[in-house]
Amino acid sequence: MALKTVTFRIPEEKVKKLDAAAARQRRDRSFMLNEAVDQFLSLQAYHLALIDEGIRADEAGEVIPHNEIEKMVASWSKKKKSA
Repeated sequence: MALKTVTFRIPEEKVKKLDAAAARQRRDRSFMLNEAVDQFLSLQAYHLALIDEGIRADEAGEVIPHNEIEKMVASWSKKKKSA
């Protein structure tokens, strides 16, 4: 895979923390940033998959109507009061 240089601004304190974390792991700053970007992209893909699944479930009618959720939540507080 071809590598590309990317430049961005980051507060100096974050750079110090990044470098300290890299030193503890005996890695360089570039490795640490690549790991962070990989984790971020993975989390974003996961969130988008959940959103897509929710949209698919809604379109298929596989959801609980809002008024049913309201009733369910209201019943929880009634149970607490009577306990």
